[in-house]
Amino acid sequence: MSTTATEPRPAHLADTATGLPIPGEPYFATYEEARRHRKQRLTAALRLFGKHGFGEGISGHISVRDPEHRDRFWVNPFGISFNRVRVADLICVDSTGRVVSGRHPVNPSAFVIHSQIHALHPDATAAAHGHTPHSRALGALGRLLEPVDQESAAFYGRQALYGDYRGPSVSVAQGRAIAESLGDNLAVLLRHHGLITVGGSLDEAVHWFLTYDSCAQVQLLARAAGTPQTLTHEQALAAREGFGNQQLGRFSFQLLWDEIVAEQPDLLEE
Repeated sequence: MSTTATEPRPAHLADTATGLPIPGEPYFATYEEARRHRKQRLTAALRLFGKHGFGEGISGHISVRDPEHRDRFWVNPFGISFNRVRVADLICVDSTGRVVSGRHPVNPSAFVIHSQIHALHPDATAAAHGHTPHSRALGALGRLLEPVDQESAAFYGRQALYGDYRGPSVSVAQGRAIAESLGDNLAVLLRHHGLITVGGSLDEAVHWFLTYDSCAQVQLLARAAGTPQTLTHEQALAAREGFGNQQLGRFSFQLLWDEIVAEQPDLLEE
């Protein structure tokens, strides 16, 4: 909702872009405080992936850039279930693929994909990747999300399709190609592979992932039942302004954080 300079903001709207009472981003006095916050959020996000059934063997990873060393990122280690990972299990990897903190090995696919996303996209603080059934089904059809509802409109004009499948992602060149295809978008759908979303915070990137997968399910259901009516261009842009808002994406994760920490407090073990 917009108002002119002479019109007072309605009492029910907060002084934010969406009018929602969303608090500002947290402040940290030291790199260590910021690092601990990011590691805790990353672990919670991994547990949420497990809770949503996004585990597919060794596949799937979420990363967040280190707040101090911007050429390094924290990521879940190879061979530990989403449902069991703790803060203590996380590893920090540098731009060469060397584990500089943590006792577990890195998943080669996690390194080649996430290192290139963080290198090519300085605003991508975090990236989430998984092989979910709905994203894989949508990718197999070679279709991106259509604005069939207001949630999917968050990705209207902000998603890309990567169709050059070359087998498991273990080469830096392939990781770079995927990162390049992402462009300035929130999401890239990998045909025959899965989904990647990014954000200016870990919270945001994971919210976009969960939302994209949910929207993929809605689109598949709607198309299986008939011919869905999509939003018009103007309607999609209006919906994107709200549901694609960065603050909203970040704060939406807060609710999931509260739930998963209450359910699985062991995830915070350091």
